[in-house]
Amino acid sequence: MVEKLSQLWRVRDIRNRIVFVLGMLFVFRIAAHVPIPGVDIESLREFFGSNQLLGLLNIFSGGALENFSVVMLGVGPYITASIIMQLLTMIIPKLEEMQKEGEQGRQRINQWTRLLTVPMAILQSYATITLLKQQGRGIIGEFTVFEFVTAIVTVTAGTTLLMWIGELITEKKIGNGISLIIFAGIVASLPLGVQRAIATFNPSQLFTWVGFLVLGLVTIAGVVYVTEAQRNIPVSYARRVRGMRVYGGVDSHLPMRVNQAGVIPIIFAISLVLFPPLIAQFFVNSSSAFIATVAQGTVNLFNSTGFFYGAIYFILVVAFTYFYTAVIFHPQRIAENLQQQGGFVPGIRPGTQTTEYLQYVSNRIILAGALFLGVIAVLPLVVQRAFTVGNLALGGTSLLIVVSVVIETVKQVEAQLIVREYEGF
Repeated sequence: MVEKLSQLWRVRDIRNRIVFVLGMLFVFRIAAHVPIPGVDIESLREFFGSNQLLGLLNIFSGGALENFSVVMLGVGPYITASIIMQLLTMIIPKLEEMQKEGEQGRQRINQWTRLLTVPMAILQSYATITLLKQQGRGIIGEFTVFEFVTAIVTVTAGTTLLMWIGELITEKKIGNGISLIIFAGIVASLPLGVQRAIATFNPSQLFTWVGFLVLGLVTIAGVVYVTEAQRNIPVSYARRVRGMRVYGGVDSHLPMRVNQAGVIPIIFAISLVLFPPLIAQFFVNSSSAFIATVAQGTVNLFNSTGFFYGAIYFILVVAFTYFYTAVIFHPQRIAENLQQQGGFVPGIRPGTQTTEYLQYVSNRIILAGALFLGVIAVLPLVVQRAFTVGNLALGGTSLLIVVSVVIETVKQVEAQLIVREYEGF
């Protein structure tokens, strides 16, 4: 480990990239503590402490929402825009063809995703500010129209800044920028969480805390195991004789990961499962008794400690795992590439049969990965009900994101080191 770190520091290019990434994350953390004027921060924090829904959103923003900072929405609007564009890609044939065009087509789709992020940020910032104004706790003072518009523009600009920072980080090939921003937001909340745990520690709960620690270590080991697990499909290449030379005739394998979607299904699922109660929050104080009752019932139904919330969350995670894998995994394209290169799966005919076989294997192994992600997502809810504690919200999700991002980042850094071990570098 020490040797790897020293090797990283000796390679100037990698060292500069890592310093740049850390600098960008530092900028994000500074921006997360720059509040918008006209907000009572203490009242806002008390409200977030009593509202589980907004508390979950605050974790993903790294406390920026609790501080009502210029980047209080985090990368949420960008994630929402990505979900919309990927759904449209599955529905609209023209977008699907564009995605198959290669790098140029993907760049155009990414550009449309960036453009869609702006109206998403405007809508979400307007909804968040309006929701906080409706609480009647003196959180937000009386904004003039100009101040209200200025706040929305500022928050939208903050989201755009984070999106730009995320893309700059991704270009450095030291990890996915958006994932690292979410990672930094989660890690930034750990010191405060540890401090609160120490302050409320009771010696009679020692065995409970030890149990939590063991459960956390087992969860980390499970995340690493499933993230690294893969099914190797044997592939053989036919011999080809050209002149005096023989080409091919080798055996290889096609790796298929158990969890091909990574943490994306969790992020997508949490975005959707929080949407109904967030909308219902606007109508809790409605003048109509019927609307207020329905809104309050929706909020209670999607309570983050309830059975319905856990069931919907689990189903969405499993569904999004299959959906996102279908977006990124194309068995027909893989089968065509193998056939063009003279490769085949032993016992399977090239072409349609290979496509069907790859799809069959993919569906089998994705089931294990999807169920694992679903269990990790609802694990904190089960622990909360079993031990009657209320401070483990999003623990499993946060742990999964942190571990997965660390693994992905380490792999990309190691890949950069391996490249530079070849001659000429």
